[in-house]
Amino acid sequence: MDIEWEDGFTIKVKVDDGAVVVCANKGGMLSLARQLMALADSDAGCHIHYDEHNSLEEGSAEMIIEKI
Repeated sequence: MDIEWEDGFTIKVKVDDGAVVVCANKGGMLSLARQLMALADSDAGCHIHYDEHNSLEEGSAEMIIEKI
């Protein structure tokens, strides 16, 4: 699966009182949208792993999105 990023993307994920909150600028939202569309076309069990070491802002909670 091809993971594409918009230039200048910013994404932060946090857990606030049990709710997952995803905050992103336009580039981040477009990147996530394209990645979710690619994931939708993939096989069950495929996933995308996001964390502060590969894509999210420092201090973000880890996030994994998996197709079932």
